[in-house]
Amino acid sequence: MAHYERFIASRLRLSTGSRGSSTGTVMAVSGIALAMVIMMATICIVTGFKHEITRKITGFDAHVSIHPAQSSDADSDTDQGDDYITYTPQLKAIVDSTAMFERVELSLAKPAMLKTDDNFEGIVVRGIVPGRSADFITSAISEGEWTPSPDSPNSTALSRITANRLGLKVGDRVFAHFFTPEGVRTRRLSVDAIYDTHFSDYDRLYAFVPVTLTQGIAGVDSLSGNRLDLYLTDPSDIDGSAMALRDDMMRAAFSGRLDGLYRLSTVTSEGMMYFNWLALLDTNVVVIMILMALVSGFTLVSSLFIIILERVRMIGLLKALGATDGALRRIFTILGRRLVFAGMAIGNILGLTLMWLQLRYRLLPLDPEAYYLDFVPVEVNVWSILLLNAGVFLIAWAVLLIPGRLIASVSPARSMRYE
Repeated sequence: MAHYERFIASRLRLSTGSRGSSTGTVMAVSGIALAMVIMMATICIVTGFKHEITRKITGFDAHVSIHPAQSSDADSDTDQGDDYITYTPQLKAIVDSTAMFERVELSLAKPAMLKTDDNFEGIVVRGIVPGRSADFITSAISEGEWTPSPDSPNSTALSRITANRLGLKVGDRVFAHFFTPEGVRTRRLSVDAIYDTHFSDYDRLYAFVPVTLTQGIAGVDSLSGNRLDLYLTDPSDIDGSAMALRDDMMRAAFSGRLDGLYRLSTVTSEGMMYFNWLALLDTNVVVIMILMALVSGFTLVSSLFIIILERVRMIGLLKALGATDGALRRIFTILGRRLVFAGMAIGNILGLTLMWLQLRYRLLPLDPEAYYLDFVPVEVNVWSILLLNAGVFLIAWAVLLIPGRLIASVSPARSMRYE
């Protein structure tokens, strides 16, 4: 490229004298900046939303769970020996041999009825151990404090939905009636905490206690429960990891290294409805990105046409001095890149600032009944932002080739009389 083309492009001002920035400049920079902000917000919000919902689903259901083969669902319990699973050394060895799981937690859930003087509520009392599940519940506690300690087996964390229905608050005590083949077993639970995950489908179902309580109700030892919750080190391929574990367990059973029958489930199958809903968000992202790309591209082309028309006399003079159409196209292409870089810079600054403010102060609320969250979640991924900038730049590069047709139509003689 000739040096004079760069020199002329660098000397061109993006303003029209004392009136400030030209209309074309304002349109181009603001259009690109606005598109950048909207696309960045879309990516960050959808990514954050998917992360938060996935975190809540995996808080209630582990990545992979092992159940007794006879149980029909994750929390079924008929108080028969075959409905319990024991974390034997043989089973532990097989799970450890896969090297896929960072943590294994035993839990035992029992259906029960909570009874107060004025009301009652059917619920699943889920006994858990300290770990991922307990950390998730404690992070959602809005009142009180609770940990699944074996020293306080009757300590419970109730959801806000259940507490409101029964008129309970922190410090109250409530009778829990468990129905077993031997009869009704009753425990008086202490409401030490109230949690609220805003995930009403799960909140209204579970109350959490130390696993020692439900193990005592079921009459099993400390190594038995009705599910083993396995958490993957890399949860990117949950179904594939579950299939690999299933194959290892089948080979171990065939060779006699594993006794009993087991059933595996994954969070993607248990929460299929929610994951399908999250998958639909990707379609929305694609639609928004395409629309914003079209809007920013149209704005850039329109702005360059305006800038070219504002400089028709300059184009005619350069043509009279021997400049070719290709050289003039390159001059305005360089000028267009300046506009693109200015718009992208402003868009990045505004977008990242807004995302940081939302991440830090949660300025935009949501209706938790509809979205399972009480704020707009944001997750800033550096690689996604870099990919967005690269995509915008490539689209702008292609769009900048369009205004060259107008330059070729400018006549040096007529341009001298152009007002």
